[in-house]
Amino acid sequence: MTKPARANWVELTLRVDAERAEVAEEQLVALGAASVTLLDAADHPMHEPDPGETPLWPEVLVRGLFGPELDRAAVSERLYAADLVRSADQVNFDELADQDWERAWMDRFQPMRFGHDLWICPSHREPEPGWTTVIRLDPGLAFGSGTHPTTALCLEWIDGQDFNGKVVIDYGCGSGILAIACALKGADRVVAIDHDPQALTATVDNARRNAVESRIVAMLPDTPEAEQALAARADVIVANILAAPLIELSGRLASAVAANGRLALSGILESQADGVDRPYREYLQPDLQRTREEWVLLAYRGAENGG
Repeated sequence: MTKPARANWVELTLRVDAERAEVAEEQLVALGAASVTLLDAADHPMHEPDPGETPLWPEVLVRGLFGPELDRAAVSERLYAADLVRSADQVNFDELADQDWERAWMDRFQPMRFGHDLWICPSHREPEPGWTTVIRLDPGLAFGSGTHPTTALCLEWIDGQDFNGKVVIDYGCGSGILAIACALKGADRVVAIDHDPQALTATVDNARRNAVESRIVAMLPDTPEAEQALAARADVIVANILAAPLIELSGRLASAVAANGRLALSGILESQADGVDRPYREYLQPDLQRTREEWVLLAYRGAENGG
């Protein structure tokens, strides 16, 4: 007896600017999508958004997964009516067999190593026995999954630090990936700060997934809790945001570094490195500079006497 073939899934992809991504997502959900994924359309970095902004890339690929019964004409018409597309070639339909869909996802998201032995491992893979520090994280709209050079630079730096018993501040935490890495490396307490409530939710969820939620606290900036954390000073501060806010925050972040503490900054283009470095040198001792592609990480040490 011939085994019946399984019906194909239909993957719909459209490219929109960030302002229309939420509307596109809502439309695909309303049309019956089994899942909707938002992806970077051009490998833009994801950093801390300004207050009230939606944390998205400038251009977004919105992908919906539908069953084989999808009425493609009706979908196209609805997306046109919602002013999301203006021509048929702006909507792409791909048929994916069940096994092909699963394989494509698994092939795309494989474990990644940073530094000597810090790993990001997606949920469909089991870590190898020899992997010392493993972050369980599935890519998605999580504001940083380790693939962008700025995140990679920070993870590599974190892998080389001693966090045992330390207090850490992750300023602009996004998905919480850096905060989780610090906690897994032994930090006693990690304060994760971000302007966007979605980022704080992602951080808490990912911390729970990695069993470090008891050591990570997420909060908005400019709150009494955040001010208290900065005033109390931290042994380690990481800030993977952008050059302009790093310059603006230089006095605030530098003064929050404890005696002989460490500060790592990223989200900086090579052409911006000198401008970011200058104000931090007034407070801290430069430690190292690393470059990946066109992005830079700057690291500093606090004064031994804490002055």
